[in-house]
Amino acid sequence: MDKEKLILSIMKSAEADGEPISREEAEEMAEMEIKAKGITEYAQAKEKKPRKKREVKKDAVKMELVAQLADFIQREIASHVEVTNDQRTIEFVVNGENYSVTLTKHRKAKEK
Repeated sequence: MDKEKLILSIMKSAEADGEPISREEAEEMAEMEIKAKGITEYAQAKEKKPRKKREVKKDAVKMELVAQLADFIQREIASHVEVTNDQRTIEFVVNGENYSVTLTKHRKAKEK
């Protein structure tokens, strides 16, 4: 909506309310309305809530698989093996090159 139409509609609505206003007053109101449309207000909380540390549940099957894989890698492939996460990651060195194995347990597919 252009400014002139907005001014005329403000003057018309004020006259319909029984309180006619001058063109200068209508122009001022139109400018304030145009400026107000460009303002967006983002509300922010005054304090941030402290995050609760999520407790990871231990999966005995994954822990056992990682231990067995690490044992196998140490016996058959590499002499230096390190379990960096007892439920997930094994790191080892072969011929001076660093490798890692990450164990992933996949979730069940959702039924459709």
